Parts: sequence; C-alpha cells; structure tokens
Amino acid sequence: MEMVCIVCPNGCRLSVERTGDKVTVSGNKCKRGEAFAVNELTNPTRSVTTSVKTTVKGYPVISVKTDGEIPKGKIFELMNLCKQIIVTEPLPIGATVATDLFGTGVNLITTKTMEETNE
Repeated sequence: MEMVCIVCPNGCRLSVERTGDKVTVSGNKCKRGEAFAVNELTNPTRSVTTSVKTTVKGYPVISVKTDGEIPKGKIFELMNLCKQIIVTEPLPIGATVATDLFGTGVNLITTKTMEETNE
C-alpha cells in the first residue's frame, strides 16, 4: 500500500506492508512517518474543524474544532452532533462546546472569541 505522510512538511511517500499484526514501513525520513503509517492502518484518527449554530446577535455560527483527534469512523457522527448544538451565549476562544466526544477525552472548542454587539 502507498500513502503520503502528513505529519510534517516532508510529505514522505510511504510504502506500507501488513502481514498479520506486523506493519512494515519504508520511504519515511523520520520515525514519525513510521508511527503515522502504523496508526493509519490500525487506528486512523483525525482532527475536525466545522461550525455550530448560535443565537448570539451578530454570530449566526461560530467556528469550532476538536482539541485532539477522534476516530476517523466517528466523523459523520460528530457532524450530526454539531447540527444539534446551539450556542446561546458569547464564548471566548477555546471555550468547550461539547466534552469527551465518544469517550475519547477529546472536546469540541471554539476557535474564535464571540463579542456581544449592540446591533
């Protein structure tokens, strides 16, 4: 299997072979590339950025992101959860909107400070 490592700017082209529980990686310039390939085959995870609705004047939506990585297979479930979230008060950057997503210990946090407007 071929893949491109996304851990650092090198973008190494990896060749990955899996035999039973053993994963062999070549083409990586650093150990992080090997760890990336093994994780990608055994437990792929991703960071997610999106937005959620608000009732705060001047902010129809607020941008949010996971503060860690969640299992790749849970992304669509997270997006469905985000459709249900409605922020009702101004929040600072880094405020938690949802906690412990899918039992991973990863939270959904704001990526912008919401300031009240007098409009």
